[in-house]
Amino acid sequence: MSDFDADDHRHMARALELAARGLYSTDPNPRVGCVVVQGGRVVGEGFHARAGEAHAEPLALAAAGAAATGATVYVTLEPCAHHGRTPPCVDALLAARVARVVYAVGDPNPRVAGGGGAALAARGVRVESGLLAAAAEALNPGFFSRHRRGRPWLRVKLGASLDGRTSLANGKSQWLTCEAARGDVQRLRARSSAILTGVASVLRDDARLTVRDPSLELRGRAPLRIVLDPGLALAPTARLLAEPGPVLVLAGSERPEAAAALRARGAEVLVHPAVAARDLGALLTELAARDLNEVLVEAGPRLAGAFIETGLVDEFVLYLAPHMLGHDAAPLAMLPMLDDLGDRWEFRYADVRQVGSDLRLTLAPVGREPR
Repeated sequence: MSDFDADDHRHMARALELAARGLYSTDPNPRVGCVVVQGGRVVGEGFHARAGEAHAEPLALAAAGAAATGATVYVTLEPCAHHGRTPPCVDALLAARVARVVYAVGDPNPRVAGGGGAALAARGVRVESGLLAAAAEALNPGFFSRHRRGRPWLRVKLGASLDGRTSLANGKSQWLTCEAARGDVQRLRARSSAILTGVASVLRDDARLTVRDPSLELRGRAPLRIVLDPGLALAPTARLLAEPGPVLVLAGSERPEAAAALRARGAEVLVHPAVAARDLGALLTELAARDLNEVLVEAGPRLAGAFIETGLVDEFVLYLAPHMLGHDAAPLAMLPMLDDLGDRWEFRYADVRQVGSDLRLTLAPVGREPR
């Protein structure tokens, strides 16, 4: 374990700030920042902005120029040593003749997985890791989940009244939460690889599921919108098909005419056995195979409850509005009846804050393994 000093912490913290600038745009790549320091002075900075474009390290090295020789480089993720859409970052670091590389956390991608650090050390570069590792992982939960667990990071978002209701008995739910909360949801959508909903929600609300806040820097990227539609009931006239950006309809059985109508509107229609089997875990495996890192579920109580029941929820974001809708209104999630409190679904509060007039509760699951 390396002994990192205050300067090391300060420079890595700055690298994490830079990495966060790619929060909405790097997908499916991780968010990575880099700082080059020479003689105690920052001489170059960079961050990865978009898949297919330059990584953080070569950008920071280019900014440093000749001052990179003999410098220390702080980077939030282990430098890559393989050829992808861009050349290996290890090659750029070696060409710049840096003396020391400090990275926050190892890359879980098996194409890297220790190879970057080893390649640098083999050429005489002093390599250290583990500085602010938890913060670096927290910036990229889906990237680590996809490579370590074979499924995306699943975030379920719901808005509810104080009595835990999400819509009136007649289905009306606009607008349950305040304007500030709805703006906050735009940020959740923007950082997601995909937004997943059930066809019942689309039929009820005709939601677009788009990112409509122009201040969020997606840099041309649009999250994939996924509709879980076992019987292909989605109408070709649905508003989400009229919006720009990709749409994936996951069906349980082929209905050729219905599928053709949706494809004519630009949607991809995939008939998957996991839909008919209601195997949500298998569906997440399919989404990971499509390089999806973070999936945001915006759905009704039945689908939200199914994800909770199966233990597949990694993060639960609840916007709690300060009013009540009554016992006949729709529940937060539909879950099976329990006979023992020991079988309850437990969460811990990861974050609690006020957003406009609402409370935003961010919760992490406790104790249940996926099934």
